[in-house]
Order: sequence, then C-alpha cells, then structure tokens
Amino acid sequence: MSAAVSKEDWKAAALGELVTIKYGKMLPTKELSETGFPVFGANGIIGCHTKYLYEDEQVLISCRGAYSGKINLSPPQCYVTNNSLVLEFPAQPRVTKRFLFYGLQSVDRSKMVTGSAQPQVTINNAEVLKVPVPPLPEQRRIVAEIEKQFTRLEAGVAALRRVQANLKRYRAAVLKAACEGRLVPTEAELQKSEGRGQKSKAKFETGAELLARILTERRQNWQGRGQYKEPASPKSGDLPSLPEGWTWATAQQLNLANRPCAYGVLQPGEDVPNGVPFVRVGDINNGKVELANMKRISTTIAARYPRTKLHGGELAITLVGAIGRTAIIPDSLAGGNTARAVGIIPLTKQVNAHWVEVWFRNPAKNAEMDSKSHEVARKTLNLEDVRIASVALPPLAEQTRIVAEVERRLSVVEELESVVCANLQRAIRLRQSILQKAFTGELL
Repeated sequence: MSAAVSKEDWKAAALGELVTIKYGKMLPTKELSETGFPVFGANGIIGCHTKYLYEDEQVLISCRGAYSGKINLSPPQCYVTNNSLVLEFPAQPRVTKRFLFYGLQSVDRSKMVTGSAQPQVTINNAEVLKVPVPPLPEQRRIVAEIEKQFTRLEAGVAALRRVQANLKRYRAAVLKAACEGRLVPTEAELQKSEGRGQKSKAKFETGAELLARILTERRQNWQGRGQYKEPASPKSGDLPSLPEGWTWATAQQLNLANRPCAYGVLQPGEDVPNGVPFVRVGDINNGKVELANMKRISTTIAARYPRTKLHGGELAITLVGAIGRTAIIPDSLAGGNTARAVGIIPLTKQVNAHWVEVWFRNPAKNAEMDSKSHEVARKTLNLEDVRIASVALPPLAEQTRIVAEVERRLSVVEELESVVCANLQRAIRLRQSILQKAFTGELL
C-alpha cells in the first residue's frame, strides 16, 4: 500500500451502487458480417456488424452458459450481445473502468452464478456483489502496478506458448520423418553399408516378402464361416514411392482374419465402479490410452459386444468428433471394451503394432482420415475407410527400430511439455495471486 492512503480509507460498496447493469442486445446470427465493428459475445469477439452500440470500452460480465461469471473488457466501438451484462458508469464514477475490471476478477464467481445445468448471472445477483472502493488516485496506482506485473507475466506466458508450439511442430516432424523412412537407417541402407551380399544368409526380409508371409498365414488360419475372402489390396497407382525394401499394404491385410475390425459399444449405460474398463474418445491422446479417468461398464453390457472385447495389443482409432486419434490398447485393459466412437483393429503378430499406430498418427495420414469423415450430428469416419486405408510396411526389424526412435524422441517432448504445462498453470495461479493482493491492499 502507498503510505499516503491506508487500508482504512477503502470503502466497500455493492456493484449496483457503482454502476447501472444492463443486458447487451439480441443479435441474430444472420446479422453477423465479414467487416464492420466487432461483436463481443460471452467469451470474446464472435464476428462483425455494420453498427456498434458502445463507443468506449466496456466492462462486461458473461451471464449465460459455460462462461457465466467471466469478466471481460470489450474493445471500443463494439456491439455487445445479450450473453453479457454491461456495466454502465455514471458521469462522475466512484471507480475507474480498469479498476473495476480487475477487481471483479478477484471475486469468487460462485457468488454471482446460479444454476448448474444452465449456469447464469442475473442483474439482481450482480448488483449485490461487494467491491472494494479505495480513493481514485489509489485505484489508478493499483491498476498501474497490476498492469506492470501482468505485462511481465504475459511475456513469460507468450514464451511458454512459443515453446509449446515448437514442441508440437517437432512432434509432427518426428512422425513425418518416421513414416518417410528418414528417422533411422533403412534395412536396405544397412545391407549396403555392411556389405551383405545377395546370397548372404544375413539378407533381410523385405516389406513385400513380409506381407506375402502375413497373407499366407492369414489364409491358412481362417476359421470363419464360408469361403475365405482376400482382404482389400492398396490402390498402388494413387500412392507415392516408398524407401527401398518397403511396400504398401492395407489395414485390413494386417488385420487378424478371425477378428475383424469392429465398432464398440453403442449404449454403455451408467458408470459401474467394479465393471470392465471402457475406452472412450477422450481417453485416447498422443498415441496413448489415458487410464486416470476411465469409465467402467457392466460385464453384461460389455458381453453383448464380443467383437471389441479387448485382449491388449489392438489398434484403437477414434471415429467420431476428434477424428483419427490412435493408440495401442495396453495389456492392462484386457477384458475391457470400447465406445461406439472408437474403432478396434486387431493386428497380426507379424507386424509391430506400434509401427501401424505411428503410421496412422503421422500428420499426413491423420489429415487424410479427417478428409474422409462426414458430418452427421458430429464429424464421423466410417470404419470401412480405415479398413482400406493404405499402410506403408517396412521390414519388421526396421519397424522395431523406427518405433524405438520415435518413442525415445517423443518421450523427451512429453517431459518438456509437462514442464511447460506446469509453468502455464503456475502463471494462472500467479495472476490470481496478483489480483488477490491488489484488492486486499498488499500489492503496493
């Protein structure tokens, strides 16, 4: 606190005593335009309009939906929708806009938000909020100190965001290099560098030879009903060239003959604490199944979907909403099942399942799968498009080396990402700490 003003000089006032609170204006979506004045919705700019309601910046309280209670500051010359409460200041205000903007951010949102299914902030709830009101010179000093500290904090956050973006690009570059045969030496390159002769026993099995062996064993192990049908072959005319020793296959060719690709459980029911693990779209991220918040369903419901009963080692791919996320099912989930929005591809033991997962996770393949999706209620990918999807098949030993190198590099990325995320969370807490100190008289 400044020596000139003591904490005792601060007065507490209800928000309704300081400002007039009104709802913003209704704006039909069809009135949004590509150019004009910004339209401020519950959480920021949502478009433009040919006119504006407020010439100066406005302090707003989001009053409907998930952002209820969030405090915003609109830009000048802005249209404000009825998803926000507008705080209109009198000609001789007792508080400055910036002071009130920061002061309301230090207030517990729960004091003004009502409802859980449809949270909202009413004018009556907002009007009774208590706000500290120091003398105007003190308000200006507090705002200046807050903004000085926020400027430093935001510079640090911006640097962390840049690191985050660089790590994301590096992750994509690693996956791209892996799927183009540039991450580790290929078997063909090793043969040449090691001087293996054409008649040497050390000659490697090519991807084409590996695929032929897989298809022979697939045919021989057929135990289904009716005559065996050959799986779909890749459309080689549409595919780019591959590194020496690689070949093209389809996901269906690498799929077990007696365990076809399948969709998961349509109606899983309620969470059952002692039920079987249930893998949903949200559980799959960055090539892994996250186990922390996994739902469990009843054994009775899971038993109705035997085709997606998990054994461990299957490729899971998300088909609804977030298209194309992939992971290999860990052995710990054996006996579990998956949601309808997650496709399951049981893979032959003759390929490294993690290589197939890396292939589907690489940016180009992920974009391809996304382009094949279509809109129903949500973006949806048909499992048939996954079955016939092309998969590059390197020699088995090369698959293993690629996977090991991808995991080594991405493990470093994950460690760095966790440090960045921890520091971003720390920045959020620090921001709130600055506000708390400011409005308890401890910042100056």
